[in-house]
Amino acid sequence: MSYANLIVEQRDAVTLVTLNRPQALNALNSEVLRELGEAFATYEADSSQRCLVLTGSGDKAFAAGADIKEMVEKEAADFYLEDFFSGWQTDVVKGTRKPWIAAVNGFALGGGCELAMMADFILASDKARFGQPEINLGVAPGMGGSQRLTRAVGKSKAMELCLTGRMMDASEAERAGLVARVVPHDELLDDAMKTAATIASKAPMAAIANKEMVNAAFETMLEQGLTHERRLFQILCASEDKGEGMSAFVEKREANWKGR
Repeated sequence: MSYANLIVEQRDAVTLVTLNRPQALNALNSEVLRELGEAFATYEADSSQRCLVLTGSGDKAFAAGADIKEMVEKEAADFYLEDFFSGWQTDVVKGTRKPWIAAVNGFALGGGCELAMMADFILASDKARFGQPEINLGVAPGMGGSQRLTRAVGKSKAMELCLTGRMMDASEAERAGLVARVVPHDELLDDAMKTAATIASKAPMAAIANKEMVNAAFETMLEQGLTHERRLFQILCASEDKGEGMSAFVEKREANWKGR
């Protein structure tokens, strides 16, 4: 499948998706979001692909925000009646059970920051910058920024960022817990692809279950989360991969995963 605003490649078991609107700092418009939905659906449906990396083209931006030119004339009733952003968020975030990583190579602002936070985790270039500057436009985050940012960094820092519109650099984002790791800019994509390849080498069902368990920690009370974790563990113990993985460990050899 060809895309106007994305570059999609398969490298062994890893899908690499690159936002490709460098002239607009990879700003997100409705066409980009539609194509992202298609790319993620294709990834989810392809059993040969076990991890996805999302990054931005060029050296300046992952995604510098939503495309304001597309929204400036749109009226409130249109946003409301279209339930703007909701369908795409549901498709990408809830519809993608397999792991995916955001490799943030530059500015991740507004919708770009929100897109990065939808990933299972973020790897950041030392040149990355994060922020929710919507207040500077007289509005507020609309793709989950106020919710995911607060869960990632806490109320105080999220409130400051949303109310002032300031950007934080990669090292501050790592200290705050927004990103998993910061790596040198020129090494970001290689590091992200190696990390994705490591994830892709694991038992497929176990990867999905581990992702589901961690996400449940944000969506349930502790006792419910613990029960959910145990049930998934018990289900995995009935899989062929459990027998293969434990046998391989005892026999000191590489496991041959079946994904079953």
